[in-house]
Amino acid sequence: MAITRRGIRTTGITRRGVLGTAAVLTATAFALTGCANSSSLNGSGSSPSASSAGGTSASAAASPITIGSANFPENVALAYIYGDALQNAGFDVSYKVNIGARAAYIASLQKGDINLVPEYAGSILSFLDKNANAKSGDAVKAALDTALDKVKLKAGAFSEAADSDSLNVTPEYAKKNKLTSIADLKGVSGVTVAANPEFATRPDGIPGLKSVYGLTDIKFKAINDGGGNTTLKALTGGQVQVADIYSTTPSILANKLVTLTDPKNLFASQQIVPVYSASVDSTKLTDVLNKVSSTLTTADLLAINTKISGTSKTDPKDAAADYVKSKSL
Repeated sequence: MAITRRGIRTTGITRRGVLGTAAVLTATAFALTGCANSSSLNGSGSSPSASSAGGTSASAAASPITIGSANFPENVALAYIYGDALQNAGFDVSYKVNIGARAAYIASLQKGDINLVPEYAGSILSFLDKNANAKSGDAVKAALDTALDKVKLKAGAFSEAADSDSLNVTPEYAKKNKLTSIADLKGVSGVTVAANPEFATRPDGIPGLKSVYGLTDIKFKAINDGGGNTTLKALTGGQVQVADIYSTTPSILANKLVTLTDPKNLFASQQIVPVYSASVDSTKLTDVLNKVSSTLTTADLLAINTKISGTSKTDPKDAAADYVKSKSL
């Protein structure tokens, strides 16, 4: 069972969350609470709090925050980005990273084993409310705040950064067919889209491309690698013309792919958002979290992921520290 940036990936399951019944979700969360208390939560230990020389108060320095993460490098880096900024603001920060699937770390969050985790807006909303159908950022934020309130959790402001499905074409194909958005594909014939198998039936997959964008003349090629190397080779080799690749995948930059805009919000907002326990909420906490979120862009995540997975093989913790320093957080 592999973990990707979309979370647990078994057949037909991605970071979009486990979209089963509420009973299944609840049972899974309780079943995995034990996992959340095991060695998977033993990430790095407590970090020293920032010194008073930084202008922080004694009360802020005494505020303990334990930050968790899912089990993939991008999310670990995000955990350290938010954590480093909080530490610099005087919070006593510790980490329990690489917890695993969403059911495990949300159970840990509700239990109090961790206090904060970086999330993906549309995915966590779908996890909490299987009937949610919000798509745009504002609609997702409103629905998410309501869903979180029911389980005594809160969310900070959404960042501009998003790790979501994105449809990509080669620069040559984009230039030849004058493509900038998904809507532009309507005037192109002979289009084959590559994506995970479930894209064939997902509401925001092939059915959505037809109903939302009117793309009736399209074919589908199932490639079960989450927008990885096989999908990339099919795209650059001309076997397919469009590929669904998660928007912060380094191969987008490395191959100068053109990501088609989604003006009709086919894909739900997957903006980065810190989710935290209501018990640790404070004006100081939200101010720091929102400041971090206001700096994050999708381009930043692409750069961070490239450092982590590229030739330098930078540790996510170090990539986070570099980012926090570069943004004066």
